[in-house]
Amino acid sequence: MKHLKINIITKIITGVLAGLLVLSGSLFAQERLSVKVGIANMRPEPGTKYDELWQVEQYHPVIIIEKKGDWYKIKDFENDVAWLHKSLLGSTPSVITIKNKCNVRSKPVKGSTILFTTEKGVPFKVLGKKGNWIKIEHADGDVGWIYKTLVW
Repeated sequence: MKHLKINIITKIITGVLAGLLVLSGSLFAQERLSVKVGIANMRPEPGTKYDELWQVEQYHPVIIIEKKGDWYKIKDFENDVAWLHKSLLGSTPSVITIKNKCNVRSKPVKGSTILFTTEKGVPFKVLGKKGNWIKIEHADGDVGWIYKTLVW
């Protein structure tokens, strides 16, 4: 009976350790990509036969959490989960605003001219970085600097 208990405990510990190993691997190996087309349909399952849940714009950043053939299960800045076809994604560095009324400035300085203001959920391509500032470009061509705490 003692050997049975040890055997069961060993199996439980082995199972837990294996689960932690898989989990840690998926946490550390998460790939960040961005939408490379004008508009992409987010779907509940992998396949075009499924209705779209919502749509996202070009440069929308996502984290890949699972791959199934040519389909990627993604998570976005609000932890929403959906499926996208891999052909819609690219490796262009991008960010998305996480606050309302984000000022985009002419220079990477707090007192510089505000070029435009944007709302939460607007994606941008990253052109460069300087200190805590990120130079961004919207799909419509608008360019400026945004402070890093305003984006994901």
